[in-house]
Amino acid sequence: MSLVDRARSEYATWIASVAEAVVTARGRISRQQVVRLVETAANVFTMHMTAAPKQVALADVQFSLGEDGQDPPLPEPWTSVLRGARVEVELRAARFLERPLELPRRASEFMDAMIRSQIDRLTPWTASEAAFSWTSPVDVGNDRIKVNVIAVPKVKLNPLIQLIEDWGVGSVALNVSLDPASPDGPRSIKLLERRFSATLDVARVRGALNVALLSVVGAAALAFVVGDFLGARLDAEQQQLAARIAERRSAVRLGAGAGGDAAQNLLVRRKQATPSAVMALEALSKILPDDTYVTELRIEKDKLQIVGITQDAPALVNLIEQSPLFSRATFFAPTTRAANDPGERFHVEVRLQPSFGSKT
Repeated sequence: MSLVDRARSEYATWIASVAEAVVTARGRISRQQVVRLVETAANVFTMHMTAAPKQVALADVQFSLGEDGQDPPLPEPWTSVLRGARVEVELRAARFLERPLELPRRASEFMDAMIRSQIDRLTPWTASEAAFSWTSPVDVGNDRIKVNVIAVPKVKLNPLIQLIEDWGVGSVALNVSLDPASPDGPRSIKLLERRFSATLDVARVRGALNVALLSVVGAAALAFVVGDFLGARLDAEQQQLAARIAERRSAVRLGAGAGGDAAQNLLVRRKQATPSAVMALEALSKILPDDTYVTELRIEKDKLQIVGITQDAPALVNLIEQSPLFSRATFFAPTTRAANDPGERFHVEVRLQPSFGSKT
């Protein structure tokens, strides 16, 4: 395939992807009605309609959710309003299990991963079984922060989510109403958000489609004009590249015999300089104190990463750098301490010296 044909093929693929993006955007462009659902007592909810300008709001309705479902059923006007709407639910904090958690300050950069890894220690459920969130971090000194983790089994929320989905809504957001006087976080925090469907705004989609289609047509026309105009030049450059490649291959074949020993010596030196996981582990076993346990060891080129548990994580950096085999020891993840761990969980990264893999 020539360069011109390849360019035309790539442009055709691009045009197809743009068309697919336009179709996807059609499903997402919508005008949603917002409805608030507030839990006033255990499984008792009050529904409030947020009216748009020049729109008459429906009267609030109240219902309970039990084992037999919703009681009483929603009035017909509400059934129409809820189709394609966005429902924002405010749940009572009494539904949730709340646990405090202290972490290093740097953990705030990837809070979700840190809390997800410790949910099974803080609650009776695993991360896949629980819906959870947390309050805003609070500084407690000593370069540490504190958050309050709230969690609930997903099976406890499924009846409510299923009921809302049966209403034909477009999306739902579950929030937790905390104690207004609580110093640990905002009054309301988001628990989860889910999209069920989207409604179509015909006027906005028509305008977007017109612009997108004009852009695609213009790009396609420009692609073919440029392809025809530069076709001869690209073909000539392709022929020159093919000739240069052939010359280079010929030179390599001619020099293969003379340079064979040099290439073999290069491979031997590279093998000798490649770090060995066994040697790295042996060196670490002599350096690390008795109260330190390595649970993971990874080597990538000249970089060594170790993960484990110790009583004094900062002191490990100085111990490791005292060895002539290692240098530039740093922490590549925060040091944490869980309730059930015998010490601090550390993540240290070091550089292996060039002579690490050589025999002495």
